Amino acid sequence: MDRRFVALVLLGAAACSKGEAPAAKAADSGITRDSAGGSVPASAAAGSGATPSTVAGSGAATTSASAPANLQGRIPVLEYHVIAGDKNSAYTRTAASYRADMEEAYKRGYRPITIAQMLDKDFSDVPAGMSPVVFVFDDASDSQFRYLEQNGKLEIDPTSAVGIWLDFAKTHPGWKNRGTFCMLNGGAAGHNFFGDGPKWGGQKREWRFQKVKWLADQGFELCDHTLWHMQLSKYPDAAVQEQIARNAMGIDSAVPGYKVRTIALPYGLWPKNRPLAWQGSWTDPKTGKTHSYKFDAVLEVSGGPARSPYDPAFNAKSINRIEAVGDDPRKQLARLDSTKTRFVAGAGK
Repeated sequence: MDRRFVALVLLGAAACSKGEAPAAKAADSGITRDSAGGSVPASAAAGSGATPSTVAGSGAATTSASAPANLQGRIPVLEYHVIAGDKNSAYTRTAASYRADMEEAYKRGYRPITIAQMLDKDFSDVPAGMSPVVFVFDDASDSQFRYLEQNGKLEIDPTSAVGIWLDFAKTHPGWKNRGTFCMLNGGAAGHNFFGDGPKWGGQKREWRFQKVKWLADQGFELCDHTLWHMQLSKYPDAAVQEQIARNAMGIDSAVPGYKVRTIALPYGLWPKNRPLAWQGSWTDPKTGKTHSYKFDAVLEVSGGPARSPYDPAFNAKSINRIEAVGDDPRKQLARLDSTKTRFVAGAGK
């Protein structure tokens, strides 16, 4: 196991629905219903050449169905690690800041999608005149998805990232269960399918697969992030393929037959043989069986807003992300508005 990764995790974090909330009633008269069941002010989109309005005095720009489409605009892909504590750091974001990021995105007229939807140009969850945003969660810590055992029944901890997401959706119509979880299933310090022992948020090892399956069943995307967060640039081809393939096998054990389409590079480091990041195989020495993987997308660790799949320069094997550090999420969304470069969905999606 990479001892440098273990050390980083012990310091706080690794480096790196289909069920929907019921639609709430629109309380204001100056709103339009969006096709996802949400409500947004009847104003033009920032980034479309029109003057944006604001929501509840927040100062955040919002969009409406009247905003012109911009299918080649940029898409923010926000990257999260540990959701915990009372102070933000490089790989830890407080629950309050995480929720504020969602609020900022929502008020600016963004609705969540997965990387898989982005690849398929499937913006059906984004009403016309609004914009897609992708929330990506790396490393599979218990802070992202934690269970509480109450009278013999399991409930999702409302203070975990998933719990906060579900609560947010209750009061924000159109905010669906669409996000991408790039998981480890052999990481240190509980980074093993969201906690593999009581030491990590009171989690039990037998709950791991149940969590992974729940995410898939609810509409979230499952993504590979290697077995234990290997720095792929430092290892030979055989080790790289084993790390990636064995993690994909773990996901398949939790959700048999699930097609993993995305991998996030640990630390943003590429293997020496670059194509092995998205395609390769490993033969189990115990069984002699060969396990292959082939992904459609590779996520970088940073780089700013991602190109649209409609952009001729779009490269699915190198999708940029925005690290949720400090005030960067708000600044990046504001910049997309001020430069009029955000993706805006059209009526035909």
